[in-house]
Amino acid sequence: MGWTIGVDVGGTFTDFYAANDESGQVHVGKTSSTPSNPAQAILTGLAAICGQYNIDLGDIVRLSHGTTVGTNALIQRSGDTVALITTKGFRDLLEIGRQTRPHMYDLQRDHPAPLVDRENRIELEERMDAQGDVVTEPTREAIEKTIDEVIATGATACAIGFLFAFRNPAHEQLVAEAMRQRAPHIALSLSSEVQPEFREYERLSTTVLNAYLQPIMSDYLQTLEDGVNDQAPNASLGINQSSGGLMSPQRSRELPVRTALSGPAAGAVGAAHVAKQTGRKNIITLDVGGTSADVALIRDFEVDIAFDRDVAGFPIRLPSVDVETVGAGGGSIAWFDRDGLLKMGPISAGAAPGPACYGLGGERPTVTDANLLLGRLSTRGLLDGDMGLNKNLSRQAYQPIAGELGFSVEKTAHGALGVMVANMVRTIRTISVERGHDPREFVLMPFGGAGPLHARDVAVSLGIREMVVPAAPGIVCAQGLLVSDLKEDFVISRRFALDDVGVEILCEALAKLDRQATNWFEQENAPGDARMLQLVVDARYVGQNFELAVPIAAGPTLNSNNVGSADELHKLFCQAHEVAYGYASLDDAVEVVNVRLSASARLFKENAGNGDKPSSGNPEPREHRDVFFDADSAVETAIYSRTDLQSGQVVKGPAIIEQLDTTTPVYPGDCATVTADQHLIIAIEQGA
Repeated sequence: MGWTIGVDVGGTFTDFYAANDESGQVHVGKTSSTPSNPAQAILTGLAAICGQYNIDLGDIVRLSHGTTVGTNALIQRSGDTVALITTKGFRDLLEIGRQTRPHMYDLQRDHPAPLVDRENRIELEERMDAQGDVVTEPTREAIEKTIDEVIATGATACAIGFLFAFRNPAHEQLVAEAMRQRAPHIALSLSSEVQPEFREYERLSTTVLNAYLQPIMSDYLQTLEDGVNDQAPNASLGINQSSGGLMSPQRSRELPVRTALSGPAAGAVGAAHVAKQTGRKNIITLDVGGTSADVALIRDFEVDIAFDRDVAGFPIRLPSVDVETVGAGGGSIAWFDRDGLLKMGPISAGAAPGPACYGLGGERPTVTDANLLLGRLSTRGLLDGDMGLNKNLSRQAYQPIAGELGFSVEKTAHGALGVMVANMVRTIRTISVERGHDPREFVLMPFGGAGPLHARDVAVSLGIREMVVPAAPGIVCAQGLLVSDLKEDFVISRRFALDDVGVEILCEALAKLDRQATNWFEQENAPGDARMLQLVVDARYVGQNFELAVPIAAGPTLNSNNVGSADELHKLFCQAHEVAYGYASLDDAVEVVNVRLSASARLFKENAGNGDKPSSGNPEPREHRDVFFDADSAVETAIYSRTDLQSGQVVKGPAIIEQLDTTTPVYPGDCATVTADQHLIIAIEQGA
């Protein structure tokens, strides 16, 4: 029997989700993360979950992994020295950028310093025109001199980004070939390979970020591969991308920038899978971990994709799951700002020393301490009692704040959680209300270790009346990795009018992209019946500065017959524009700037036997304790174990449902129903 395992590395815990392809068995596990060497926690946790559930390591056929190594390297600027070769006259493009302020109302804040020092940015006299025709051919002597300068910098990676290389990559390839002969130890990133799109600054920035991450990601992936090969020799390793699909370790070494947002992407993919199981097609996700909260929209069971994102202040032009992040997690610290107001986060206690209640040296009040003081968390602790919590330490941490506010410790803790909820609500509004979506038409899906603890207050603030709590909320990101497809994105940057001639150009581009996708399918040995293609164009009205991604066609195979007429494509664009901006014109001219083809191969097979038969009995609580659901008084509350609940059973509030990876409060008047797949559907009392 083959086992597939998803592994998500977070700042506090490393999560595991194991599923058997034949029997439908599912097991979950958690272990503490090892930030200094994330691979250590993966290998240790893999051995632990296999030992606990008698899984033969030789039966593991696939290990899917979401990594934060690249993200952390950018945030901490812990990468190696990087050099840049660019067209003469464009040396300072990284610093010039778009000449916009990082924050509109902060005149003092600067953009982050470029990852390439100015003395390591080297110009080469070469030029292509906007059509890709050669204007200035670089001489052999100039190329050799440029390579000498790169070697002299001591760089371990080099980015090559020339003007209009997205139309003709010949000069980039020429320099790269010479570099590989002279300095094979230097990792290379070519803009024509990383993301061959127009907009020079974003393309160059993305290429530099890729080069910056290549050495550190290569070392990490090699360590991980060696460890997995030793422990689970039959397992193939897949690395998650920011777009929500898997790629091979070799591809990850070449394009590590694609992993920069892989963690949040996995959570959104896992949430979409749960949405299909529960039949809720429109979902707002709330993934709350130890340090931050990620929110995303799922519409018609599909996760929204964005192409322009920032990571650590640097622009990245790559397809990514459209996720917004706020510094609100279980380790977020309560503090007073200079204005005398109480704030929660983004400062976090992290995994070490962690919240005060961990007893590991933390002294500052955190979200976890507040939940413990209010009785929402048990002193038995986390990880099903393996990680005890000390309520007295939480009280000591909150006492100074309570004294300053003149409130009881419990009222102070409740207020601190209210500040955190307000932060999350504000972030959800940016992806819903500010984009024309009414959150009242969505279902809230909280997950992550701390998501269900705070979701009810978030839902009430947004007018949402129903929540879906996944069967293993703290493991949803790992589950998302398990159900992710193999995926690759191809793009051709070409500007043309959306008319009859433009349709011919679009068909030519599709044929070229289809050949690339077919070659990729063959390289990945993707089964023929698991393949899927999606054609998307980036289009805009003539005169606009920015474009919209417009899906054109999808299917196992695509050709010119799937493209449609110019009028049909124009209507599709107008529909997308109407949704995004509330306005569209059928008369104004439209132009295309990019043609994209996403290729994916389905790996996960849903086991039809996963659902349980409904139970007619009522669940029995294992104990009772006092819990504060509001700031003023505690109520006696039934405590249930999630493992004791069976499909069809109903839990009425007030109640607390505890499990290995999270705690879910059911407020007074609310009602939680267990689905066939062990998810919880919580109906919020009207008028709450």
